[in-house]
This record gives sequence, structure tokens and C-alpha cells, in this order.
Amino acid sequence: MTVMPRTLAGRTILVLLAGLVVSNLIGLLIYAGERDTALTSVVDVTVAKRIAAVVQTMERTPPAERAGVICSQLGPGFVVTLSSQAAVRPGEGGWRSRLLRAAIGDLLGSPASERLYVANDGPGGNKASREAFADVMERCMGSMMWGMSGMMDRGWMMDRMRGMSMTPHMARMMGARRSGEVLRVSYHLDGGRWLNVLTLAPKASSIWRSRFFLAFFVMAVVVSVLAVWAVRRAVAPLALFAWAAERLGRDVNAPDLPENGPREVSRAARAFNEMQRRLRRLISDRTQMLAAVSHDLRTPITRLRLRAEFIDDTEQREKMLDDLEQMEAMIAATLAFAREDSTDEPRRALDLALLVQSVCDDAADVGCDVIYAGPPHASYSGRPLALRRVFANLVDNAVKYGGRVRVSLEATPERFIIAVEDDGPGIPDSEIGRVFEPFYRVETSRSRETGGAGLGLAVVRSIVRSHGGDVTLANRAQGGLRATVTLART
Repeated sequence: MTVMPRTLAGRTILVLLAGLVVSNLIGLLIYAGERDTALTSVVDVTVAKRIAAVVQTMERTPPAERAGVICSQLGPGFVVTLSSQAAVRPGEGGWRSRLLRAAIGDLLGSPASERLYVANDGPGGNKASREAFADVMERCMGSMMWGMSGMMDRGWMMDRMRGMSMTPHMARMMGARRSGEVLRVSYHLDGGRWLNVLTLAPKASSIWRSRFFLAFFVMAVVVSVLAVWAVRRAVAPLALFAWAAERLGRDVNAPDLPENGPREVSRAARAFNEMQRRLRRLISDRTQMLAAVSHDLRTPITRLRLRAEFIDDTEQREKMLDDLEQMEAMIAATLAFAREDSTDEPRRALDLALLVQSVCDDAADVGCDVIYAGPPHASYSGRPLALRRVFANLVDNAVKYGGRVRVSLEATPERFIIAVEDDGPGIPDSEIGRVFEPFYRVETSRSRETGGAGLGLAVVRSIVRSHGGDVTLANRAQGGLRATVTLART
């Protein structure tokens, strides 16, 4: 079992939609990566400028006054401390810390960058981050906590602060609006002290949100609708050509295809119409040739008939006249067969059940044992005279060779099935495939009463196929022959 559609339109649409989804997903992944990189670069540049400004300020401040400047640098998501040890160890940090160190180093200059260490932590920070935060809060909020000493114990407050996690408590107390990576920066100041900066790098919002998926879904639906419309419009001429080819098999005189549309379609339509015109000319030329031959043969036949009247031997005269009559009948049958392919009888709505019943009634009126079984009415579009000839020929053959005839009509949603059954000897299985050939007769005598001209079944098949159906013969298990005509509903 395959998931690939069977139609060209379905396969084209599936390939287009699959390509659309894959290309959009790849493009979005690339866009999301570039977006995160760009936002990270912008944030790092901003953070680097602020840290560089703090470092330059602290370096210009006398060592004795630096402790008082620390609290002034406290801001949302930004904490500065002074200590005897660096908060960052050499070699610590990842790719982002290396980028931030390079940005700060460019702002401070090459000599200063050698005293700079940068590390980055996850949203929760680490133990050193929490201790540094508690220390700075202890220094900058000491006066407030001493004022509140009557309400709570100062040691308990410090323990609580040192035990806090960076997220969410620490981030809220630092005033950060959004959680993100914790960046730690240590810079060795003149005088042996370390300037430690603790800051939160805001985390960029994710692109994979419900609003994005809604926009992607709407875009996919719009593009899919346009793709379906374009593909169906592009492959419509193929369906038209298939329909025209089927119609040509039923009616060679059908109207030409419209020669419009794209260049390739109009060119194919012109070629198809030219082929149809050539077929019409071929059939017309063949019919005219047969008519001319018939006309030329009738003249010597008439002369031979006149000369036969002067033959004194009665037996020989009768045999010669009979041969001449057979020749004339064969010529007429040949002309009828040829004209059937080029007939211009129009198709129209008819009652197929009434037509078959009338053929059965005509045979019954002359004493034949013919019975019809089927619905009283069946609407169909076809050539009435040609179809009457089909069923009359089949009923006549069944009466001639089988005696008792039963005709049935079955209507299904897709087709009509007409069966003509007799009780005759049937046809050898080896001959069933050949009886539809022109001039072929199972009965090998030259008598027209027993064998005919051998064109009856050939005409039947030609008419039925021109209606988009088919006719088959089969021997019945209980004896006799069954002729089945299948006509597709139109």
C-alpha cells in the first residue's frame, strides 16, 4: 500500500506541499538560530559597555572610596562587589563568556583585558553567585536591616539570603524583568582588590510560540489552497484530452477541441483535432471507394442478369441468377458495414428498455418465441436506429440458430447489461473470438439463408463500441449461446 496518490494532480500537490513544509521548517530553523545569535550579540554588547563603564569608574576612584561606590552601581539585574578573591577562576566559562570577555577587552584595551575573567552560569546561578549577592545586599541594605532589628533577627536574614536560589527569588529581588543566564565578571583592580560583577543577561523570547504556529498554519493553508488551484488548473487539459480520446472512440464526428490555453496545450489540441480530421477523411474516403466499387460492380451484374435470362437451361439459369443475387447482397452488406463507421445519426435521449422490448415484440409478431425480462423503462443517450439494428441482428441470429430466445436487461449505476440467450448448439470455443471479424462465418456454406454474408456481428460490435460499450459471446452451461451487450451510462 502506497501513500502516493494515483492522479497526477494529487502527486504534484503532495510534492509541492511536502517541499513547502520542509523548506519553511529549514528556513525557520535558520532564522531562529540567526535571531538568537543576533539578540545574544546585542545583549552582550550592552552588558559589555556597562561593565566596562563600571570598571573604568572604579579604576578612577581612590581605593578608600571604592566601597562607597559599590551601592551606587546596584541596579535591576546588576550587582557589583569588591573582594580579595576573584569570583571567576581562570579558564572557567563557555562560548558566550569568551565573546563577552572579548567585547569588554576591546572597550578597556589590551593591557586591561589580561586582568579580566568572565564566566556564565545557567538561570539558577551557582553558590558563589548567591554568596556574592548576599554580601552586597548585606553591605548596601545594612542600615535598613539594623532599623528592622526589632522585628526580625539579622543573622536569620543573612542565612535566608545566602540560601536563596537565583531563580525565581534572586531574580525578583534584583529587579530583573526576565530570567536569563547569570554572567560573572572579575577584574583585578589596582591595589590588589577584585571587582566582581554579577548580572543577568535577559533571555530572548522563544520563536516557537502559539502565535507563531498560528501564523505558520494560516500561511500553509493559503499557500496550499493556491497550490491546489494552480495544479488542478494546470492538469485540467490532460483530463480534457483523455475525455476527447474516449469520445473519439465513440464518435469520430465529434466537435473539435478548443485550441486555447497555454502554448503547449493549444499545440496539443491542434494536433488532436488534426488527427481527428484525418480519421474522418480516411473513413470518408473508404466509404466513397466502396460506393464507387459497388456502383461499378452493379453494372456488370445487371448485364449478367440480363444475359442469364436468355439461357435455355432452366437449372443453370436459376443457379446463375442466385449467384448474382448473392453478389449484390454482399455488396449491399459491405456498404452498410462501411457506412456504419461514418454514420452521422445524432445521439439523443431514448428509452433503452422500450427499444429492446419493441425488437422482441416485432420478432414475436411474426411467430418467433422471444421473451423480454427487465425494467419497463431505462433512460439512455445513443443512436436509436443503430441500436435497433444491434438488437434486431442479435435476436434474428438467436431465432435462426436457437429457436427459443430470452432477452434480459439489467440496469446498474454504471452501465446497462443486455443479454440475448438461445437454446441452439452454440459456437465452438475456438471460433468465438473470430465471429466478429468481417466476412467470417462459422457456417461454411455459401447459402445466404444459412450463413449470411458474415458481417452481422461485425456491424453489431462496431455500433456497440461506438457507444462506448462492448459485446461478448459465451456458451451457456445448459446449452445454447449468450450474447451480452454492455453499454456505459452517459
